[in-house]
Amino acid sequence: MPLPHDLCARVQNAFRARHRRIAVNHSTQNLGIMSILLRSGFVSNLTRGTIAEPTPAQFLGVNDAQKRIWADLKYRNDLPVLTHMELISKPSKRVFMDLSEIRRLCTGRRAQNIKPLGMGEVIVVRTDDRENEWLEAREAVQMKLSGEVICRAQ
Repeated sequence: MPLPHDLCARVQNAFRARHRRIAVNHSTQNLGIMSILLRSGFVSNLTRGTIAEPTPAQFLGVNDAQKRIWADLKYRNDLPVLTHMELISKPSKRVFMDLSEIRRLCTGRRAQNIKPLGMGEVIVVRTDDRENEWLEAREAVQMKLSGEVICRAQ
């Protein structure tokens, strides 16, 4: 499985460089994280496409190496909506949390040396549930699911 640090770096750098659109490799992990960013309002649109352009019609006709997820980045008053995206669970130190620890993060308290959620922040959680594998921390608390805390965006 590809590591999420590449996605975090690409998205953050694209916002800092004021790009209008970004293309990331197509994987279930990247699609899950980008859909959370879409639901949270950091990204305005997601489209499947190829390396060359965001055309869903050509997406099915190319091999896996050429498939991409295209995201339209969102700006407000000429400032990027997403200012910082960082990895929490690293390959050298993976961070797993149970439901009570995720609830602590969502209610403004520290858990396992991770700062609590602030206003306008989201934390991405990967659960063991196949149907709801990629969730935002507040959604994981509502669904009573624990898992690995992947990254945070603010």
